Amino acid sequence: MKILLLGSGELGKEFVIACKRLGQYVVACDKYDNAPAMQVADERRVFSMLDGDALMQVVNEVKPDVIVPEIEAIRTEKLYECERNGIRVVPSAKAVNYTMNRKAIRELAHTELGLKTANYRYAKTFEEFRQAADEIGYPFIVKPLMSSSGHGQSKVDTPDELLTAWNCAAEGARGDIAEVIVEQFIPFDYEITLLTVTQKDAPTLFCAPIGHVQKGGDYRESFQPRAMKPEHLKAAQEMAAKVTAALTGQGIWGVEFFVSEKEGVIFSELSPRPHDTGMVTLAGTQNLNKFELHARAVLHLPIPEITQERQGASAVILSGVETHNPQYTGMADVTAAQRTYLRIFGKPEAHVGRRMGVVVCWDTLDTDQEQLRDKCKGLAAKVSVK
Repeated sequence: MKILLLGSGELGKEFVIACKRLGQYVVACDKYDNAPAMQVADERRVFSMLDGDALMQVVNEVKPDVIVPEIEAIRTEKLYECERNGIRVVPSAKAVNYTMNRKAIRELAHTELGLKTANYRYAKTFEEFRQAADEIGYPFIVKPLMSSSGHGQSKVDTPDELLTAWNCAAEGARGDIAEVIVEQFIPFDYEITLLTVTQKDAPTLFCAPIGHVQKGGDYRESFQPRAMKPEHLKAAQEMAAKVTAALTGQGIWGVEFFVSEKEGVIFSELSPRPHDTGMVTLAGTQNLNKFELHARAVLHLPIPEITQERQGASAVILSGVETHNPQYTGMADVTAAQRTYLRIFGKPEAHVGRRMGVVVCWDTLDTDQEQLRDKCKGLAAKVSVK
């Protein structure tokens, strides 16, 4: 098949590698040249995917069999037109459009499907924002309706922080929608990503839950499997199956939940693509990592089962500098460690706080998980961007 990949970051790079191992032809797209996935794809296209005309021009030139979005910053309504023209969108144009907008996915999950969510309000102006804060109560979380990687997200503890949070949300928003969602702060015990795989004419499958730690809404470390009570795992799987079925299509989904011993399992968000916390599966925690699962689902190849082979941990490598020529120190320290893999993403530019790589560590299922996580974080800290 000819696959048009919209977005060519580190997740797209691993997906391309999985597709190439299955003999597929991939055209990687992004707004800048030499993005990570472009380095391993058959062709590349450089343009803004928020430009609908430019997007359709590339689609008409490439004539793909399948379009696979890897990022949120896409003129997603154009994907409906692609489906009408007989091009399959992964997982579906509906899924990509709904999950691009937090309002659409929250209304689907809470109002239509009856999933348990945090209390929430919407606001288009600062005065509406102030009113929503009063109704929800402090503390609360504010997010732009359209954003990614935690951009524009913040926790608000007092009324004195309202203006700063409002401006942060406005600066972090993507797309045309100038609106925010104000969410009740859930005092959860932990949060998980439940990687969910929907298949063509086959059962929906679930990976073992992945625990993760975020900062400002952006992933910093993850570990698998995250221990859960059986009843909590069952509730999460049921909710994930329900929402992915409603959105339709085949592929891997990153479904996020808050888990509270008091409140139970609460639906948070959903990504219709490989989730960054799932990079821990590159440690061989499963019989198939998440990119191999996504590739099989995209190509309608059977996935007979997902088995947990060992446990793993991941920790990101962040840049502390701005540079157009990133160099790395400390790599030898990581590669000298046992049961450890290093992944440098190959991004041509580094910015302060940008993810530039990841360290993944693995061990047997009976290993102390906290020690494994500490080992992984310690190794990641040894790599510096210069």
